[in-house]
Amino acid sequence: MTITQPDLSIFETLESEVRSYCRGWPTVFDRARGSRMYDEDGHAYLDFFAGAGSLNYGHNNPVLKRALLDYLERDGVTHGLDMSTTAKRSFLQTFQDLVLRPRDLPYKVMFPGPTGTNAVESALKLARKVKGREAIVSFTNAFHGMSLGSLAVTGNAFKRAGAGIPLVHGTPMPFDNYFDGTVPDFLWFERLLEDQGSGLNKPAAVIVETVQGEGGINVARPEWLRALKALCERQDMLLIVDDIQMGCGRTGAFFSFEEAAIVPDIVTVSKSISGYGLPMSLCLFRPELDVWEPGEHNGTFRGNNPAFVTATAALESYWSDGPAMEKQTRTKGEQIEQGLIAIVEENLADVREYRGRGLVWGLEFHDKERAGRIAARAFELGLLIETSGPQSEVVKLLPALTVTPEELDEGLSILARAVRETV
Repeated sequence: MTITQPDLSIFETLESEVRSYCRGWPTVFDRARGSRMYDEDGHAYLDFFAGAGSLNYGHNNPVLKRALLDYLERDGVTHGLDMSTTAKRSFLQTFQDLVLRPRDLPYKVMFPGPTGTNAVESALKLARKVKGREAIVSFTNAFHGMSLGSLAVTGNAFKRAGAGIPLVHGTPMPFDNYFDGTVPDFLWFERLLEDQGSGLNKPAAVIVETVQGEGGINVARPEWLRALKALCERQDMLLIVDDIQMGCGRTGAFFSFEEAAIVPDIVTVSKSISGYGLPMSLCLFRPELDVWEPGEHNGTFRGNNPAFVTATAALESYWSDGPAMEKQTRTKGEQIEQGLIAIVEENLADVREYRGRGLVWGLEFHDKERAGRIAARAFELGLLIETSGPQSEVVKLLPALTVTPEELDEGLSILARAVRETV
C-alpha cells in the first residue's frame, strides 16, 4: 500500500496532546462500512479494533442505520433527559424480552449517562449506598474508566497518575493466575478479610472484568469467577461485573459472565449496547438494590434516544434467534485461535503467550516493545489493531462480531506478515 502524507496540521496544532489512538494511525479517516475504514485518499483498512469494542456489529451497519434514519426523519425525540419516550420504551421492552427474561436475570435498568465510566461510577456509588461502606476491591491490571472513582479501581499506574490527586477507597487484589498458579485462589484476599489486624476496611463490593481488555487480555477461568461470587456472598460484599467491553456478545454469550453460571449483583454495560457507536450505558442491578431517591444520580445525556433506537434494532437483528449469534462468535473465535497458533509456531522463541475468548484475543511477546512495532507495521499493511497491557506488550485483536471468515483470514495473514517483518 502506498501511503501519501495526510494533512494532520490542524490536529497537531489545535488538538490537545492527550490524543492517543490517532498517533498510531497517522491518516485522516473519511468513511467506514462493516469491517472496513477508508481514509480521505481512498486507502482501505481492515478494522480489527471496532471502536475499542463499541462497534460489535460493524461500521454503519445498514439495518441499524435504516432504523436511525427513519427515526430522525420523522422528528423522533433526540434529547430526552430521563423523560419517558417511545424510543426508550421500545428499548426497555426489547431488552427485557430478548436479553433479561431468556437468561432469567431479574435486573432493574438504570441509564446513568453516555459512557462506560458513568456506569461504573453509578455502580460504585450504589454499592456504597446499599452497604454503608466506602471500600471497593478491584484486581491487578483492571481498567474501569478515567473519571476519579473509576480510576481508583483501575490498576494502570500511568492512567492513575493522571488523576493528580490521591485515589482512595480502592484496594487491589490479585487477578486470576496472577501468581502463575503457585498460590491458591483468594488466599490473600480472604485472609485479609478475616484478620482483624489486616487494616483492610470491610468492602462494600468487588468489581471485576471477566476478561481484562486494557489490562492485556487476561481471561478469568469460570471456576475462579464462581469462587469469587461465593466469597462475596460469604463476606456480605456485592459483586460488580464490568461488562463494558466484553459484554454484548464479545466473548460469545450476550454477557461475558454467563459461561461461569454466575449472577452478579450489579453489571455495567456500555460500548456496543447502542449497536451503532452512539454513546449509551446501562447499570443493571438486582431489584432489592434499587434504593436510589429520585434524582439522586442523574446526568444530562442519559436519555440518548437515537442510541435507544439503534440498540433496539441491534437486539432484534442479532439476538432474537436464540444462540445463533453466540455460536457464530465462538466459531470465528476458533478461526482466530488457529491463526494465532500458526503465528506462535512460526515465532516460537519470540511469543510468550496467546489468549482470549470469543472475538477478543491477545498475542504477547517476550520483547515488551515488539507489540507496538507490529501494530505500526500492520497499519502500513492495511490492518488496524491496537496494543494493551500495562506496558502495551500485547497485540490486541477486537474485530466486529459481523466480520466474515474471509476478512478474518485476511487480517490474520496481515498480522502474520507484520510479525514476520518486525523484530
